[in-house]
Amino acid sequence: MSELPPVQPDSPYYEGGDVAPDNVVPFPGSLEDLAARLAAAEEKAAAAQDQTLRAVAEQENIRRRTAREVEQARNFAVERFVKDLLPVADSLLLAGAQQNADAKSLLEGQQATLRLLEKSFESAGLQVVDPTGQPFNPEHHEAMVAQPTSEVPPDTVITVVQRGWLLHGRLVRPARVIVARAP
Repeated sequence: MSELPPVQPDSPYYEGGDVAPDNVVPFPGSLEDLAARLAAAEEKAAAAQDQTLRAVAEQENIRRRTAREVEQARNFAVERFVKDLLPVADSLLLAGAQQNADAKSLLEGQQATLRLLEKSFESAGLQVVDPTGQPFNPEHHEAMVAQPTSEVPPDTVITVVQRGWLLHGRLVRPARVIVARAP
């Protein structure tokens, strides 16, 4: 522990005498003054504790509210997409109800339903990955077979076996493709 410097005679804490004793700091005021200072410090501490408790409670409320909002967003995130898909479902149900329809009208209904579905996908940010004739990209394509051919350059997609899908630019499913290789 470090030693305190002696009180100098010109200090307001020096209470007389010719020489201040070494390492003695006189009492800095009256007992009432100290009691008032203590009471003020206790008030300040109580206010700070109250403020801290309120801040902790507010943080907990924010955490709960955020968790509730995230849960609601998760539950209803696909609501717009579902509303877009309802006409597709209606179209499919209508096609199933047609008992005396000929093949041409069924094909037209199927094509109309597919257009509705593609429009719903597009409005939801879903895009088709159809790389026919493009260079093979392992980030968006999955090669099923490498087929020897001299008609197109090597590593070019010849056929798309299954279309791939991007959701807002992020790959959801790679396109499964047949890729050209040198004969």
